[in-house]
Amino acid sequence: MALPGFFAREKKESLNRGLEKTKESVFTKLSRAVAGKSKVDDEVLDDLEEVLVSSDVGVATTIKIIKRIEARVERDKYLNTSELNTILKEEIVALLEDNKTDSESDLLSPPKSVPYVIMIVGVNGSGKTTTIAKLAYRYKSAGKKVLLGAADTFRAAAIEQLQIWSDRAGVSIVKQRMGSDPASVAFDSVKSAVAGGYDVVIVDTAGRLHNKINLMTELSKIKRVMEKVLPGAPHEVLLVLDGSTGQNAFEQAKQFTAATDVTAIAITKLDGTAKGGVVIGISDQFKIPVKYIGIGEKMEDLQDFNRVEFVDSLFSSEK
Repeated sequence: MALPGFFAREKKESLNRGLEKTKESVFTKLSRAVAGKSKVDDEVLDDLEEVLVSSDVGVATTIKIIKRIEARVERDKYLNTSELNTILKEEIVALLEDNKTDSESDLLSPPKSVPYVIMIVGVNGSGKTTTIAKLAYRYKSAGKKVLLGAADTFRAAAIEQLQIWSDRAGVSIVKQRMGSDPASVAFDSVKSAVAGGYDVVIVDTAGRLHNKINLMTELSKIKRVMEKVLPGAPHEVLLVLDGSTGQNAFEQAKQFTAATDVTAIAITKLDGTAKGGVVIGISDQFKIPVKYIGIGEKMEDLQDFNRVEFVDSLFSSEK
């Protein structure tokens, strides 16, 4: 949902700040690539390919982007290097538009199902817990009654951290002791949400990739027990990825999309890295909507991913 006036401007400025490290890295590399060149030729395209790959856009997506720019050069016959930023923005946005890879998240609209059940998956350390807290804060700020489920029972710290964040966000939590059956916690969470008239329930899960078969079995069991309480649950399976890990985020996405039916992706920690290009690659390669991006530590620093605004912030020459 587009925000009017001051709030839209504030959101864009926050996005620009969050992507500053990636933007500086990309512009340094782009400046070197076009230094002394007047037109976009094969040499510039080769250098541009290197810039995109080294910015963690990924090889497959980079090749798609280069092919689009090559077609543009062929069609227009002559393109100045000064136009390269504009061309990049237009072609990357067009690529992501072709794949329908962003997702508008209107928190002011009522959930499609009540309670609306979100299952969170992702490796430990990806920003999973803070993303849950930020989502809970956003839904609560939009007037929703929110319940958290601490189904990552493998680590005591995970339960404690979620309790701390639930207190900060001012929302309720369902938890059991460390080592409890995660599916039991998920079952109790959804049951409590139904009984308590909650609008949204967000269920955390363990972030282990020790064995894909075990992961698949555990996540499948969690989904089955939630559906027993509420047919159709979970309504959303949100994969949280750490953007600062660059290409490792691709591997995590492969593992989790193979283990369960991921419906949306959140990419975190973009403010502390120069690897923000990974958002473009993941958006393109997995054909799963990137719904949120994390660009800071504050509760407000989880933004809806909008491909036009993201690409504009990443490749705009303005500070």
